[in-house]
Amino acid sequence: MPYDETMVNRVREIIADRTDKVEERAMFGGLAFLVDDKLCVAVKTDKIFARLAPEVYEAVVDKEGISLMKRGNTAMKGYVYIDFDMLQNQTQLERWVGSALDFNPLAERSARR
Repeated sequence: MPYDETMVNRVREIIADRTDKVEERAMFGGLAFLVDDKLCVAVKTDKIFARLAPEVYEAVVDKEGISLMKRGNTAMKGYVYIDFDMLQNQTQLERWVGSALDFNPLAERSARR
């Protein structure tokens, strides 16, 4: 499964600084990080995925470099993809991953399939 190993390592370090309740799993054609058994961040070849608080999601949904995660033709609220172009420096990456980690304790667990 293709994903950017350098970006995976950058994300892994940020998450490790905040929690040890993390599991890595192949999902969405990339590598996903589940924190406290909840999907938080994933890395693909050219973008990362983040699960964000509703107010953060609404603030960024129309920004350049952000695309929505969709199930069919329906956008999944709270879930966005961020192009690597938006993550050129550590501060930018920490902001996005940090936002996902901040929301994680409030996020509902997905139903087990």
